[in-house]
Amino acid sequence: MTRLRRRRGQRFSGLSFNKLLPNIITVMALCFGLSGLRFALAERWEFAVGMILLAAVFDALDGRMARLLRAQSKFGAELDSLSDFLCFGVVPGLVVFLWSMVELQNFGWMAVLFYATCCVLRLARFNVRLDDDKPAFAYNYFTGVPAPAGAGLALLPMILDFQFELGLKGAPVFVAIWITAIGLLMVSQIPTYSFKQMKVPQRWVLPTLIGAGLVIAAVISAPWFSLGIVLIVYLATIPLSVNTYRKLLRAAEEMSEQPHQNPGDAEVSAGTETERSKAAE
Repeated sequence: MTRLRRRRGQRFSGLSFNKLLPNIITVMALCFGLSGLRFALAERWEFAVGMILLAAVFDALDGRMARLLRAQSKFGAELDSLSDFLCFGVVPGLVVFLWSMVELQNFGWMAVLFYATCCVLRLARFNVRLDDDKPAFAYNYFTGVPAPAGAGLALLPMILDFQFELGLKGAPVFVAIWITAIGLLMVSQIPTYSFKQMKVPQRWVLPTLIGAGLVIAAVISAPWFSLGIVLIVYLATIPLSVNTYRKLLRAAEEMSEQPHQNPGDAEVSAGTETERSKAAE
């Protein structure tokens, strides 16, 4: 009887499916990203870009799912960083290289290596600074362009060429300079908007949902045109984010520089002013 009770009291060791779900989503994002390289090798460029964009969608889901299910772990964080480096650092650089920069040979490969290096440095800096103390408003900003957005911007010449046939595929020097500039944006100290903690006022909830539905419908109906517009709008928000961040930082510094006066000091100073006024009379 004692053995039976012990067996009944024992529980299966291991993780529940809810705890594994965020990691499964991360692995799916990794598979999508690497599939983009496979399609690029077959010169199916639209499918290659589509796979990387799907990887970005699943990358956005895994972190939110982990927080929702309270399944955050160091293993998941490391897996996510490695997946991000492959999906948004290695694969986009190789896809763009195979699409346009093969003719440049060493110069084009140098641009790809530079972009991938900037991506991994940006991810390493992000992981190191997770536990840093920052002002409350700073949590609404990234330092530099995040890796998924950087991958989208690196692919922007391809997306625009799919829609408008601009002939950018035949301009490898421009593409190399572009991808190098995107790498610099990722490792820069430029504050960019983080939409993770953005709060929508109650009266704007319904218009926001309608706008999201319109954006999704546009992406389904005209994917390359819609994605190109979204990426260009994101680029346009970078100067706005810098301006807003500087204003908030300046206001925080002014508040911290103001002397904190104790009530006792205020009473002493008030008494001194009264004595001075009486002496003047």
